[in-house]
Amino acid sequence: MNCSRLVMVSLLGLLLGWMPLRGQEVRFGAPFDFPLYLSGNFGELRSNHFHGGLDFKTQGVVGKPLLAIADGYISKVTVTPGGYGNALYLTHDNGYTSVHGHLDRFLPEIAELVRQKQYAEQAFAVTLEFGPDEFRFRQGEVVAYAGNTGYSFGPHLHMEIRKTATNEPIDPLQFYKDKITDNIAPRATRIMVYGAPLLSPQGGKVLSVSQWENLETNEMSVEKKEPSVSSPLGGNEGGLVFYCWGRISAAISANDYMNGTHNNYGVRYVRLYVDDKLVSSSDVDRFSFDENRLINSWADYAEQRTTGRWYMRASIAENNELRMLRADEQRGWVTIDEERDYHFRYELEDLYGNRSVYRFVVRGKRMEIPSRLPNYYYLMDASRDSRFYAQGFELWMPQGTLFDDVELDYHVLPSESDQAPIYQLTTTRIPLRRAAEITLPTHKSESVDDSKLYVARVDGKRRTYCGGTYQYGRITANITELGSYTVCADTIAPKITPIGSTSWRKQGRIVCRIADAETGIRDYRGTIDGRWVLFKYSSKNARLTCDLRAEGIGPGRHHVEIKVTDMRGNVQVVSCEL
Repeated sequence: MNCSRLVMVSLLGLLLGWMPLRGQEVRFGAPFDFPLYLSGNFGELRSNHFHGGLDFKTQGVVGKPLLAIADGYISKVTVTPGGYGNALYLTHDNGYTSVHGHLDRFLPEIAELVRQKQYAEQAFAVTLEFGPDEFRFRQGEVVAYAGNTGYSFGPHLHMEIRKTATNEPIDPLQFYKDKITDNIAPRATRIMVYGAPLLSPQGGKVLSVSQWENLETNEMSVEKKEPSVSSPLGGNEGGLVFYCWGRISAAISANDYMNGTHNNYGVRYVRLYVDDKLVSSSDVDRFSFDENRLINSWADYAEQRTTGRWYMRASIAENNELRMLRADEQRGWVTIDEERDYHFRYELEDLYGNRSVYRFVVRGKRMEIPSRLPNYYYLMDASRDSRFYAQGFELWMPQGTLFDDVELDYHVLPSESDQAPIYQLTTTRIPLRRAAEITLPTHKSESVDDSKLYVARVDGKRRTYCGGTYQYGRITANITELGSYTVCADTIAPKITPIGSTSWRKQGRIVCRIADAETGIRDYRGTIDGRWVLFKYSSKNARLTCDLRAEGIGPGRHHVEIKVTDMRGNVQVVSCEL
């Protein structure tokens, strides 16, 4: 046989032997040994982020054994007062990492290492990392126990699946479609239509908001896998009709649903067609953590912050690179320039192919579009660095901070007589792609310590802490949205409230509530007889808890001291005898 032919045959044999392995379908086992139901799905819209995994119900209890979903090793554990609480990271041999949050407890050998780390760092919140040969496991082995720790408001398991190489979360539901039943289509509740800033008579204001009623009737089409041929509310003539002219966009509020639960979920696929042309679409299949803040541009940010409702916009801002979004050459905007009916159609679909279709009409009605040029002194250009000065106030936004160009509506508003003025940048809250820098004159009283001053976002009578550094009569802070801001001073120490102190010894634990009314808790420290001991902190209920037996505190008198510090350095200390 010819030598070159021998090499070719050998390489072909290697290729054919390799291809089945490369194309092998990735499979994951169930995290529990009981029927699976979800309380949350991947990509749900949350404040400043997407939900990164699936929330599995645990039959209303904590302590259910968590099973490894594939072979691999424990690569990391974290303990935090909020967020995931007790979390376990499992790196699998198939190229994925699973993250399991809100756990009640770890395996004993892991728990002991966590405790040693906490005492070594004298901190409740810790992170431990492990190598591939330290804690290996096989699929189906118990690796921890589900719970309700961290920012969790009921027993459940938060589980993510990430690509190990990129740490990028993907939708885990694709691996569990055979274990979770779903034949219920997504449903919409509201539609909103907007005018584009400076390019419509409405100048970017909401044209109309309509709500679909009777969602359980045939007045809308809900079908599985097949296209819809009907429209909601008995047809377009008696249905939703908007009268518009110029450049507009739409947004929809919708949820998905599943069998056997009363929960609602995020919608995997949303598509908007105008006159049967696809204008924009979304596929919530993956995201990177760097993309989380981009949710604020996809959603109607001001509406969500005001009413709590999530609207998914069809239009995509110039600086929104969220990969799950697609749009036509107008980036999801539609130009209404003919006096006719424009037929809009929303299609909502889940991962199982359950689909619902909603139709409405935008009727072109000629209106005069005001010929208005923006005030370029107040115009912040999203494509370049932007800086604004006025009356000792300064706003600095590097290129890439804004999603779109913004024209400021700057005013200095009077506040109550004993408080600093309010600096209004915009009348509505506008999200930023990344943090901007704001500097305000302090107008401070000589009696106020500089270190107590901070920048606060103003929402009516509410003041939200934004931090800040004082220098030469001004204070500078980072902000993540445009709105209104002022300078405040926090001189009040946190509050420590013992709970059931008369029965601490009998119950074997110390329980306190800690709170700070203005800037929030920065840190805390608990000692018994002058020795640091572990106090566990839960941010969801502001509880500090010390297990006396676990900490080796025996009979007799003991001196307890708890020290809490807020974000402006105010300190409160409570001492008592146990």
